[in-house]
Amino acid sequence: MTCVPARDADLQGCDFTNANLTGADLTYANLTGANLYYANLTGADLTGADLTDVNFYSANLTGANLNGASLYAAYLYAANLTDANLYEAYLYDANLTNANLTNANLAGANLEDANLTGARLPGAKLTGARLLSANLNRADLTGADLYYAYLEDANLYEAKLYGADLTNANLTGASLTLANFTGANLTGASLRGANLYNALLDGAIGYKP
Repeated sequence: MTCVPARDADLQGCDFTNANLTGADLTYANLTGANLYYANLTGADLTGADLTDVNFYSANLTGANLNGASLYAAYLYAANLTDANLYEAYLYDANLTNANLTNANLAGANLEDANLTGARLPGAKLTGARLLSANLNRADLTGADLYYAYLEDANLYEAKLYGADLTNANLTGASLTLANFTGANLTGASLRGANLYNALLDGAIGYKP
């Protein structure tokens, strides 16, 4: 198999360590199990690509288009996804520890069981995103749009949610210990069975103890 990056290409298991793939067209490419360790994918188009089990450790995905991409169990530790488009992307069980998702579009994305420990998501769009049982321990969600997001049983220990929009979000059974909701909008949010021990809710809109 030839590992030449291209649209619709079969690139299973290919090694692109430190590769410069800036602006590459990898639309619907099959990159299952590929290694993109430290790769530069700035502005790359990965629409609908199969990125199952891909190693994106410290990869630069700034402004990349991952619309509808499958990132099942992908390893995105410390990856830079600033301004990336992850609309309806499948990130079930993905590792996004310390990833930078500032202003990323994750609307409708499936992040169930994903590890977002310490992830940076300021201004991220997570409208309708599925974050069931996701680990958002110490994640920064300042100003994030979590309108109608599904956060059942999620871990938001010490998460920063200053000014976040959680209108109609489902936080049933979530761990919110020491989470900071200062100025957040919780109108219509479900907090049934959530652990709010020492959570900061000063100035939270729509919060009803």
